[in-house]
Amino acid sequence: MSMGILAGAIAGAAGTAALNAATYLDMVVRGRGSSDTPERTVEAVEDRLPVSLPGEGEARENRVSALGSLSGVVTGVGIGVVFGVLRRAGLRPPLPVGAALVGLAAMASTDASMASLGVSDPRDWSAADWFSDLMPHLVYGSVTYAALAAFLPRDTGS
Repeated sequence: MSMGILAGAIAGAAGTAALNAATYLDMVVRGRGSSDTPERTVEAVEDRLPVSLPGEGEARENRVSALGSLSGVVTGVGIGVVFGVLRRAGLRPPLPVGAALVGLAAMASTDASMASLGVSDPRDWSAADWFSDLMPHLVYGSVTYAALAAFLPRDTGS
């Protein structure tokens, strides 16, 4: 396995954990509930596929919830892999720029998929909605890019 892929997967997993922690902290501070967009996204994808999730009632709801959470992990690790490969190929912007690029790429990935599936329309979001989406993604980008910089430093030629 390429060092860029491995480093990216590990960095993306660390960034995903940080994004989740930032999101939960925001929920504690503001007393807000969790978002249902991951579950609605899973259901929108399911509506477009020729298969359905098994089960009824609570069992099905639990599967949808789990797949919503897993999709976030897959996205976070996947974005980390992409940037790990890019870093290995020589793309090494300074930490603040790299962190912003990674965070905004993750945010664009999730927001574009939700918009294309009709789950949410970012054009209708309030400033508070944008802030709630942006801040955890910037935390993700910061942790992911810092981990990549540690795993694939400039001076090793990695």
